[in-house]
Amino acid sequence: MRPILLLFVFFLIFLSISPCIAVETKDSSGGEGTTVTVLIFHRIGEDKYPTTNIAVERFREQLEYLKENDYTVIPLQQLLQFLRNGMSLPERSVVITIDDGYRSVYENGWPVLRDYGYPFTVFLYVRATDNKHWNYMTWDQVMEMKAAGVDFQNHGFAHDHMAFRPSGMDMDEYRAWIRTDLALSTRILSEKLQERPRYFAVPYGEYNMDLLEEIRSFGYEAILLQDPGSVSSDTDPFSIPREPILGTDWSTMEHFQMVLERVDLPIAGKIPDAGQLSDTAPDRFGAHLLYPERYIPGSLGIYISELGWHKASMQGDLASITNSSTLSRRINRVAISGREKGSGRTAIRYWMLVREIEDVSANDTANP
Repeated sequence: MRPILLLFVFFLIFLSISPCIAVETKDSSGGEGTTVTVLIFHRIGEDKYPTTNIAVERFREQLEYLKENDYTVIPLQQLLQFLRNGMSLPERSVVITIDDGYRSVYENGWPVLRDYGYPFTVFLYVRATDNKHWNYMTWDQVMEMKAAGVDFQNHGFAHDHMAFRPSGMDMDEYRAWIRTDLALSTRILSEKLQERPRYFAVPYGEYNMDLLEEIRSFGYEAILLQDPGSVSSDTDPFSIPREPILGTDWSTMEHFQMVLERVDLPIAGKIPDAGQLSDTAPDRFGAHLLYPERYIPGSLGIYISELGWHKASMQGDLASITNSSTLSRRINRVAISGREKGSGRTAIRYWMLVREIEDVSANDTANP
């Protein structure tokens, strides 16, 4: 009887764990089972700065929409556990992030977030807080929020346009300049918060591969961008997209609802690759799709900021367009988009191309 009893026990154990085994981030058809939208806000209730602001009433309306439509707001740390360890998440998950640390976040944003009990992360522009700039939170306010459970992370010391090498610097000097900013912001935050920051949001959302490599070398566990898009299990923790909610058009309820419905479009390679643009007239724009079978034939398109949308052609797993135009802008975002077969949802993936231009000031901190 003992062997039979032992087999029966093993059978019961298998039954108890089998539901967990069945919870996958992708289903057997390759469709995405978990999509997370990371939202990014800046100013809240500062009408004087319309391009980076959202009205308090609209902010509350959006948080109410999340509550009424069964979205689960999760901490940023939980998103990283999903990306690194495959932790299961609710299907309609959202992460709230706020960049810069403006005083209006403390005065106007936090009270609303507290009403809903939603976790959120603030990425601090360290020099502004450390120098007691009138429009930014004080360290006392930061610590009050931290004591209440708010997460604070690094947005750089000087909030420079770090994706661009300042005029007169060679590559070694440029990387040293990045490291100086990282070292200073990391040290100050570690001292003030009594814990080392783990996540870094690049200023203005601008990046190249040199910058991302230097951030990783400081031991940061994740890098957050401002490329729009959603997060899936195929997202690189060092290139996390975020949906900006700000300004006249991008803070509307229509836009808010639209970005919540979008899903990630996983890719295996980009053409051209993200970061520094070596050729201002690439002969092709496109991406190798991880799951080309997911998308409705003919629905795939390629977007370039300077050139607009174009219908993509497919060759194997490569969706692309040919190009004969020269890019002149300092920054272009490229996107690939398609419609999922089963759900009809819009899937999208963005990346950034930057051109090196002389006379980009290291102290140029104009609004994005």
